[in-house]
Amino acid sequence: MDTSKKGFNTKLVHAGDFEDIHGSAVTPIYQTSTFKFKNAKHGADCFAGKDPGYIYTRIGNPTINALEDKLASLENGFGGIALSSGMAAVSTVYMALLGQGMHMIGTSAIYGPSRGVMERDFSRFGVEFDFVDTSDLKNIEKHIRPNTKLLYLETPANPTIQITDIAAASELAHKHNILVCVDNTFNSPYLQNPLDLGADIVVHSLTKFINGHADIVGGAIIAKDPDTYKLIRQTMVYLGGNMDPHQAYLVIRGVKTLSLRIERSQQSAQKIAEFLENHPKIKWVKYPGLKSHPQFELAKKQQKGPGSMISFELKDGIKAGETLMNNVKLAILAVSLGGVETLIQHPASMTHAGVSHDNRIKAGITDGLVRLSIGIEDLDDLLDDLKQALDKI
Repeated sequence: MDTSKKGFNTKLVHAGDFEDIHGSAVTPIYQTSTFKFKNAKHGADCFAGKDPGYIYTRIGNPTINALEDKLASLENGFGGIALSSGMAAVSTVYMALLGQGMHMIGTSAIYGPSRGVMERDFSRFGVEFDFVDTSDLKNIEKHIRPNTKLLYLETPANPTIQITDIAAASELAHKHNILVCVDNTFNSPYLQNPLDLGADIVVHSLTKFINGHADIVGGAIIAKDPDTYKLIRQTMVYLGGNMDPHQAYLVIRGVKTLSLRIERSQQSAQKIAEFLENHPKIKWVKYPGLKSHPQFELAKKQQKGPGSMISFELKDGIKAGETLMNNVKLAILAVSLGGVETLIQHPASMTHAGVSHDNRIKAGITDGLVRLSIGIEDLDDLLDDLKQALDKI
């Protein structure tokens, strides 16, 4: 079925589907490492690119390709690439687009390992970088160099919920022939489509909202044009970071309820953010649905909804935050986000522990910041849980 002109929810269910020889109603799992050729010529034609047949799962697999086509459709891109983890996606983009003597500008408040792998590993091979507050376009413009090849944005940023204007940043970058990659994990394609706003590449941790059930680890890259897609795909194939077919099957199953899950979780998130903002023990709250958010108007323009990620800090600092996290009963103290379960965690000691203290503070990741990912539980139960935990402070 051609779903290119269908609605988003129809794409969630049907995009990427193919006719299985046995008539399976759902995408079957092709759990195989290699594929049989009809004859020697067929094998040679597959390797030469004259025949689109499958060769080896690291190169391509029907189950994985079905997911890749679905994700490309959801993000309105040319092609998708499914990988073994979100960090495999990030590292593949870096490896494909950056080399010795090249420069990257990135959002300062991004997922810790996305920054860490650049600072620790790619720097060893001569890649230069600046991590800046990309919500202020002047910071991007100030750091552009003749050798800048990539602008890497995460918006909303992890964990500060800071928002960058994708359209304006892309326009600026393209004036200098710089490619733009956006980590869209926090919003998913249901709430934000960076390629439509001018970006060239989108990355996702499929572990989060797209799968939504905290039972797989996966990543994805979606490219706007065929040349960029082919370059990144070739890099992925050689690096060997492909997704497993069973992983792909589970993500295909999970993504079908993406809009239903996000609609419910962000409805609760709005109420919880308002509750936290008015609580006497809370110092500040960052949530795109609150008028107090610095980029509230941009969020309304750029996103289809505020999402379900909240960051906040208690007035009594890190000790109060520890008390809160140690006393929640319903919310789970765990890293990750975007699942049906509500999760709470402390970035400075957990997801961003690998970022130096000075760099964390510059990025707005304070020692007392608490990150909350709202799930689909009943709102009253979530509020009661937070209330009783706050009362312990």
